[in-house]
Amino acid sequence: MLNLPSQHRDEAVLVLEDGRLFRGSSYGAVGETVGEAVFSTGMTGYQETLTDPSYHRQVIVMTAPHVGNTGVNIDDDESSRIWAAGYVVRDPAIRPSNWRSSRSLEDELRAQQVVGICQIDTRALTRHLRERGSMRVGLFSGAAAERPTPQLLDLVKNSPQMTGAALAAEVSTDHRYVVAAEGEKRFTVAALDLGIKAMTPLLLARRGIEVHVLPAASTIDDVLAVGDAGPDGVFFSNGPGDPATADAEVALLREVLRRGIPFFGICFGNQLLGRALGFDTYKLKYGHRGINQPVMDRTTGKVEVTAHNHGFAVDAPLDATSQTPFGQAHVSHVCLNDDVVEGLELRRAGRLAAFSVQYHPEAAAGPHDAAYLFDRFSDLMLETSEVSV
Repeated sequence: MLNLPSQHRDEAVLVLEDGRLFRGSSYGAVGETVGEAVFSTGMTGYQETLTDPSYHRQVIVMTAPHVGNTGVNIDDDESSRIWAAGYVVRDPAIRPSNWRSSRSLEDELRAQQVVGICQIDTRALTRHLRERGSMRVGLFSGAAAERPTPQLLDLVKNSPQMTGAALAAEVSTDHRYVVAAEGEKRFTVAALDLGIKAMTPLLLARRGIEVHVLPAASTIDDVLAVGDAGPDGVFFSNGPGDPATADAEVALLREVLRRGIPFFGICFGNQLLGRALGFDTYKLKYGHRGINQPVMDRTTGKVEVTAHNHGFAVDAPLDATSQTPFGQAHVSHVCLNDDVVEGLELRRAGRLAAFSVQYHPEAAAGPHDAAYLFDRFSDLMLETSEVSV
């Protein structure tokens, strides 16, 4: 195995809330951290994963055994910092080997005080989480790992749970900013930052869309103030936490739908559209995380390989149209692994009015099968503007 000799690392222990322990070595910062243990099946893109705000308060377990071989660079961050609460890998790379690398992954983890653990059986840990479900976990290294196990377990059990957690405001921007359209400006969009990834407004901008990114606490008046005559469309981003806590954001979205403004949401935004339409949400046993999840777009019949990071889902009927106060809603995308709802469409008078997907079509770091959804949003805004003329 390509890892550093154990004498160069402090002892570390991973403690799950059900009492199972994994002993290994420190990785990244030495100390302690707690969060929800989740596993990611992506073999690449660890820098984008770590800097995705949707991982706030989560400890990421990498199922790929060898992590860190391409280091980190200044271009691939999806936000201004690492949001993951902790990091679990089996075999860390000794040194990065990539022309874009500016420093090693472990140096970055240390610099941002992210506690991790390595040299444990991540396959066994992943199987445990699949069988028992995502749960709280603690990583302890150095002096923190020397405390009695019952004491460490108490720390884990007393940490906050993800169910009932309202986290969007903790990761959202605190000020409005604009990402200018590339080339000729076609549309203006108000994007609610619930934990937005940097690639998302860039992909919108490449389609001639001027993106006004707004804080999570924005009101309908803030949204309507975007653009000369209000926004051409509204976008809700991905983000962390339990969608059942997002009452204010759901109320805002209902105001958007009442006004007939074209809407597109991803991930957390999909769950909030579901709630706005009258559906419930629920916590998945262990969620979908990684960049290799198969989803069928029922609109086209095509199967896409998609990037995911969600532990909650919308409870909507797969094969029925639902009447809502805003029009007819139906499930547009479904996960082929477990039939979880992966997308919604709202139609009014037979025309598309709003849509969302549970996964990440910006797909940093890939795959790019779902990039067409940004074009679908552009088409929706164009069709709406033509009808209103």
